[in-house]
Amino acid sequence: MRVFVVDDSALLREQVVGLLSALGGIDMVGQAQYPLEAFQAICVLKPDVVILDIHLVGGSGIDVLQRIKQLDPSPIVIILTNSPAPPYRRKCMMAGADFFLDKSSEFASVKAIIQTLSDRIDRSVA
Repeated sequence: MRVFVVDDSALLREQVVGLLSALGGIDMVGQAQYPLEAFQAICVLKPDVVILDIHLVGGSGIDVLQRIKQLDPSPIVIILTNSPAPPYRRKCMMAGADFFLDKSSEFASVKAIIQTLSDRIDRSVA
Protein backbone atom coordinates (compact mmCIF):
# COMPACT_ATOMS: atom_id res chain seq x y z
CA MET A 1 0.00 0.00 0.00
CA ARG A 2 1.31 3.43 -0.98
CA VAL A 3 1.18 6.15 1.71
CA PHE A 4 1.80 9.91 1.44
CA VAL A 5 2.10 12.24 4.48
CA VAL A 6 1.17 15.95 4.49
CA ASP A 7 2.08 17.99 7.56
CA ASP A 8 3.99 21.24 8.03
CA SER A 9 6.03 19.65 10.85
CA ALA A 10 9.06 17.67 9.66
CA LEU A 11 9.18 16.03 13.09
CA LEU A 12 5.60 14.80 12.79
CA ARG A 13 6.23 13.48 9.28
CA GLU A 14 9.25 11.57 10.61
CA GLN A 15 7.17 10.18 13.48
CA VAL A 16 4.52 8.91 11.06
CA VAL A 17 7.17 7.28 8.87
CA GLY A 18 8.71 5.69 11.96
CA LEU A 19 5.34 4.47 13.19
CA LEU A 20 4.53 2.80 9.87
CA SER A 21 8.02 1.54 8.97
CA ALA A 22 7.54 -1.69 10.93
CA LEU A 23 4.47 -2.65 8.92
CA GLY A 24 5.02 -4.95 5.98
CA GLY A 25 3.68 -3.97 2.58
CA ILE A 26 3.73 -0.23 3.28
CA ASP A 27 5.54 2.02 0.81
CA MET A 28 6.01 5.60 2.01
CA VAL A 29 5.89 7.26 -1.41
CA GLY A 30 6.26 10.88 -0.35
CA GLN A 31 5.86 13.76 2.03
CA ALA A 32 4.89 17.41 1.70
CA GLN A 33 4.55 20.41 3.96
CA TYR A 34 2.75 22.89 1.69
CA PRO A 35 -0.73 22.52 0.15
CA LEU A 36 0.21 23.03 -3.52
CA GLU A 37 3.27 20.80 -3.18
CA ALA A 38 1.07 18.13 -1.60
CA PHE A 39 -1.63 18.25 -4.26
CA GLN A 40 0.84 18.13 -7.14
CA ALA A 41 2.77 15.21 -5.65
CA ILE A 42 -0.40 13.28 -4.87
CA CYS A 43 -1.57 13.71 -8.48
CA VAL A 44 1.73 12.28 -9.75
CA LEU A 45 2.40 9.59 -7.15
CA LYS A 46 -1.20 8.35 -6.78
CA PRO A 47 -0.95 7.03 -3.20
CA ASP A 48 -3.57 4.70 -1.79
CA VAL A 49 -3.65 6.62 1.50
CA VAL A 50 -2.93 10.24 2.42
CA ILE A 51 -2.30 11.22 6.04
CA LEU A 52 -3.18 14.93 6.15
CA ASP A 53 -3.09 17.76 8.68
CA ILE A 54 -5.70 20.51 8.30
CA HIS A 55 -3.46 23.44 9.26
CA LEU A 56 -0.61 23.89 6.80
CA VAL A 57 1.77 26.75 6.11
CA GLY A 58 0.44 28.70 3.16
CA GLY A 59 -2.99 27.14 3.07
CA SER A 60 -5.48 24.62 4.31
CA GLY A 61 -5.38 20.86 4.45
CA ILE A 62 -9.15 20.95 4.02
CA ASP A 63 -8.62 22.53 0.60
CA VAL A 64 -6.14 19.75 -0.25
CA LEU A 65 -8.70 17.19 0.96
CA GLN A 66 -11.42 18.61 -1.27
CA ARG A 67 -9.13 18.63 -4.29
CA ILE A 68 -7.73 15.12 -3.88
CA LYS A 69 -11.17 13.64 -3.28
CA GLN A 70 -12.03 14.77 -6.83
CA LEU A 71 -9.25 12.60 -8.28
CA ASP A 72 -10.13 9.29 -9.88
CA PRO A 73 -9.34 7.13 -8.07
CA SER A 74 -9.23 9.23 -4.92
CA PRO A 75 -7.01 8.11 -2.06
CA ILE A 76 -8.22 7.18 1.39
CA VAL A 77 -7.63 10.22 3.59
CA ILE A 78 -6.76 10.11 7.27
CA ILE A 79 -6.98 13.56 8.85
CA LEU A 80 -4.43 13.80 11.69
CA THR A 81 -4.75 17.13 13.47
CA ASN A 82 -4.26 19.10 16.66
CA SER A 83 -7.63 20.75 15.97
CA PRO A 84 -10.17 18.03 16.78
CA ALA A 85 -13.08 20.40 17.45
CA PRO A 86 -16.45 19.16 16.15
CA PRO A 87 -16.77 21.89 13.46
CA TYR A 88 -13.44 20.80 11.92
CA ARG A 89 -14.46 17.15 12.12
CA ARG A 90 -17.79 17.86 10.38
CA LYS A 91 -16.16 19.95 7.67
CA CYS A 92 -13.54 17.28 6.96
CA MET A 93 -16.03 14.44 6.91
CA MET A 94 -18.31 16.40 4.58
CA ALA A 95 -15.30 17.03 2.31
CA GLY A 96 -14.66 13.31 2.06
CA ALA A 97 -12.23 12.41 4.85
CA ASP A 98 -12.32 8.71 5.64
CA PHE A 99 -10.89 9.06 9.16
CA PHE A 100 -10.41 11.99 11.55
CA LEU A 101 -7.86 11.63 14.37
CA ASP A 102 -6.56 13.87 17.14
CA LYS A 103 -2.74 13.95 17.09
CA SER A 104 -2.49 14.24 20.85
CA SER A 105 -4.71 11.31 21.80
CA GLU A 106 -5.10 9.11 18.70
CA PHE A 107 -1.69 9.20 17.00
CA ALA A 108 -1.09 5.47 17.51
CA SER A 109 -4.43 4.73 15.82
CA VAL A 110 -2.81 5.62 12.49
CA LYS A 111 -0.82 2.39 12.60
CA ALA A 112 -3.89 0.24 13.30
CA ILE A 113 -5.87 1.93 10.52
CA ILE A 114 -3.07 1.50 7.99
CA GLN A 115 -2.64 -2.16 9.00
CA THR A 116 -6.38 -2.80 8.60
CA LEU A 117 -6.46 -1.06 5.22
CA SER A 118 -3.37 -2.95 4.06
CA ASP A 119 -4.89 -6.28 5.12
CA ARG A 120 -8.10 -5.39 3.28
CA ILE A 121 -6.19 -4.53 0.10
CA ASP A 122 -4.12 -7.73 0.35
CA ARG A 123 -7.29 -9.82 0.65
CA SER A 124 -8.93 -8.11 -2.32
CA VAL A 125 -5.85 -8.69 -4.50
CA ALA A 126 -5.46 -12.36 -3.52
